Amino acid sequence: MVGIVLVSHSASVAEAVAALAAGLTGGGTDVPVVAAGGGPDGGLGTSSDLIASAARTVDQGTGVAVLADLGSAVLTVKALLADDELPAGSRLLDAPFLEGAVAAVVTASTGADLDAVAAAAEEAYTFRKL
Repeated sequence: MVGIVLVSHSASVAEAVAALAAGLTGGGTDVPVVAAGGGPDGGLGTSSDLIASAARTVDQGTGVAVLADLGSAVLTVKALLADDELPAGSRLLDAPFLEGAVAAVVTASTGADLDAVAAAAEEAYTFRKL
């Protein structure tokens, strides 16, 4: 199963989004999803060590989808990918953080592959509210 890592500048935001997404799977298979929020000191920010550890935790050999909330979180994930510090098959998704996370986790719960999980998360940009 595809693993999901949610990278936010806030630990509580990442944890809340992970809980919401997991709660909306409709009883599907438990998806390995880990929040990687906050800086190394527990405050606001990002931690490359926390992100890399989260990716290793959710990696089951079928890919790891990483969603990030703001610019420096994205840059941190990109640097980890460039330095091969994330498991093979890890991918940063270009998706909105909350809606993309829900779509990714729900899709992963069906047993979908990384390409399908990425497509579902990225499609969340098109969700209209009106």
